[in-house]
Amino acid sequence: MFRNQNADVMRSARDIRWLPVGLAGVVAALAVCLALLARPGAAPAASAAKPLFWGAQIGRQFTGEQPPWDMNALGAFQRRTKKGLSLLAFYEPFANCATASKCEMNGFPAVPMQAVREYGAIPFLSWSSASNQEGTNQPRFSLAKIIHGTYDKYIREWAEAAREWGHPYFLRFDWEMNGFWFPWNEGVNGNKPGEFVAAWRHVHDIFTEVGATNANWVWCPNIALIKRLKNFGSLYPGNQYVDWTCLDGFNWGESSNSAGWQSFTHVFRTTYKEVMRIAPSKPMVIGETASAESGGSKANWIRNAFSTIPKTFPKVRGLIWFDEKSQGMNWPIESSRSSEQAFQRAIGPKLYRPNIYKRLAGPKIAPPTYAPPPSEPPGPSPAA
Repeated sequence: MFRNQNADVMRSARDIRWLPVGLAGVVAALAVCLALLARPGAAPAASAAKPLFWGAQIGRQFTGEQPPWDMNALGAFQRRTKKGLSLLAFYEPFANCATASKCEMNGFPAVPMQAVREYGAIPFLSWSSASNQEGTNQPRFSLAKIIHGTYDKYIREWAEAAREWGHPYFLRFDWEMNGFWFPWNEGVNGNKPGEFVAAWRHVHDIFTEVGATNANWVWCPNIALIKRLKNFGSLYPGNQYVDWTCLDGFNWGESSNSAGWQSFTHVFRTTYKEVMRIAPSKPMVIGETASAESGGSKANWIRNAFSTIPKTFPKVRGLIWFDEKSQGMNWPIESSRSSEQAFQRAIGPKLYRPNIYKRLAGPKIAPPTYAPPPSEPPGPSPAA
């Protein structure tokens, strides 16, 4: 098609020789411009694929501990990917509890956060208003207690420590809020409709009060594949309380309770459109994704996902692979040699940015570009 258009334009240019010299020159120049625009690859820059952050949530399979608590595990993962990560994801709950009544509150993890930054990645911290105990029945950490100030002192101290650390990071607070499997979900743990947004705003307001603006707030629902998931609109805190949107979703393959083998597009398309309707101005990150091996080709799924995202999901400017074994599923890329090799090739292009963010300036994190990131001047970390 493009070749035919070029030929027609150039024939038109040859046919203008009979025009007056001045007019002929103008028309000839116009014809050349049209020919250039019609050439393959000459589309406007706005249509070009935009670069993405990429990273992983890495399990204990490499060293017995997860990064950033053990950065050797990150090194082992990178030896498989053959490329540095621009995001490293990890979790921290409000508290670690030996029993339902005996809990130790977790402070801001400045040391592991700095380890991530020194490596050159941006910390992607999932912080939950709950304990490390399993199950949704955690009345000590109900949304009402957050709203009514039970944890204000703790949240303020945590936010002040984040401010003192001083560098930009992603804060994925109480993710998958539209589900029914976490203690902060409405409809479980005594939580009532409207309390999620109220709790989110309350915590965010404390950060604002103490000047902890280096937190980049990530609102991260789960993809809506079943009707039991909550309506998104009622759970969105508002544009002034959110910096990035997010989605979690997996291809569960032929596992039990699965909808069957699904491509990345099938998994995310419908919910992506809904989030775009709610927050069209916000960049998005895929907070968790991975594929099963059973039911299809995981290697092909990986290749398709990483090539599809820039073309079909333009608001997605970051992606985190869930490289953990969980719920009986073998999500890591190293589940097979073909999957590992497919992943290496998929994240190889410069479209997926490497670990070049050691001195990233904040407080807010913009979507990545091909240019060098804005940098803080060299110097010791405030946490040192």
